[in-house]
Amino acid sequence: MKKQTGFTLIELMVVLVILGIIFGLVVPNVVGRGDEARVTAAHADMSTIGQSLEMYRLHNSHYPSTNQGLEALVAKPSGDPEAKNWRGPYLKKTPLDPWGNAYGYINENNVPEIISLGADGSDGGEGIYQDISSVNLN
Repeated sequence: MKKQTGFTLIELMVVLVILGIIFGLVVPNVVGRGDEARVTAAHADMSTIGQSLEMYRLHNSHYPSTNQGLEALVAKPSGDPEAKNWRGPYLKKTPLDPWGNAYGYINENNVPEIISLGADGSDGGEGIYQDISSVNLN
């Protein structure tokens, strides 16, 4: 008689069960982390944009208006208030949030706010779809 080598069905089933247990423990811990990383990246972007806005303000004595937007950090803006001492570009290009959408910008009473609409790309939302604002970073 020839001796056959190989795995038995029981050995294969044990390996599959062990792999299933490992995936069951690891996958839930890894899957949700992508959105957390994007939120962290949005906070980092907002910090960088905020520093650029501060440089703009130091040179021009005011922040760009809401109408001038973040584009004022890339190219000299027109309109009011005039950027007489513009020394930019303060950013290489107008930034996109980690979800590929443009950051929003509002300047009310010379208090700038940078906004990302989050994972859903629309105003409002909860959880991972919640909007992210530079005002709420602290």
